[in-house]
Amino acid sequence: MIELVSESRCIKCNLCVKACPTNVFDKVPGGAPKIARQSDCQTCFMCELYCPVDALYVAPQVDALVEVDEDALVSAGLLGSYREDVGWGKGRTPAAKNEMSAYYFPRLRFVDIPTTSEK
Repeated sequence: MIELVSESRCIKCNLCVKACPTNVFDKVPGGAPKIARQSDCQTCFMCELYCPVDALYVAPQVDALVEVDEDALVSAGLLGSYREDVGWGKGRTPAAKNEMSAYYFPRLRFVDIPTTSEK
């Protein structure tokens, strides 16, 4: 669930507001977006993915509120960590480039399984 918008990192671009499918954020004129409807968060990480400055923290806990400390998150490298893990952002390797399943499963066969009406 979305837990933090870092006031110090946020550049007020409102991409998180636009990316959120459940309208969790409210725009604040001249300020960082406000988490207005936290309980509506689906933990989809879209806001964190689209934040160009890693100013958001989405906790993996879906149903529980988690108390967070921004300094501790920064020290642990957790602000924007999902975005980094999937390779979004300048100088990062897209996760698809690290995908190895094609090497392990070079050729998949698709078999027609008869349905009950075909028996």
